[in-house]
Amino acid sequence: MLCSVGWLRRRQAGEVHALPSLTLSDSPGAAEAPLSGAELRALLVERWQASHDLRLVQIRGRLYLQVMWNHLEQQSFPLSVGDYADHIERVAAALNDLGLAATVRQWLGSTRDRPRLGKALSLPLEPVSGRASEFLL
Repeated sequence: MLCSVGWLRRRQAGEVHALPSLTLSDSPGAAEAPLSGAELRALLVERWQASHDLRLVQIRGRLYLQVMWNHLEQQSFPLSVGDYADHIERVAAALNDLGLAATVRQWLGSTRDRPRLGKALSLPLEPVSGRASEFLL
């Protein structure tokens, strides 16, 4: 996968934090490749020009990926740059374990909705592997 590195700056309490951002190019086989935290963040930034928070949630026995309205570039965002990167990496790992990397890539690239204050976007997840029971209580 080919990518170019840029820098995204975040102001917090008068300090500027830098976090590398990736711009992904279309490459053969990208749909089958595991999803990384950096790629997931790049997809968010490419789609909505912000590093939105992501959550995996269970609602009535179904699993959803939610794109939250709050994002890293907000001064009130509760996570530090490092904590956000760790969180997104954990979400990407869970999506890979469920076999949903291609589904998430496609949805993030095609959805016309955008997260709004108090309203998250939800993608219903249908795990392709038999490991769904590990994620649902």
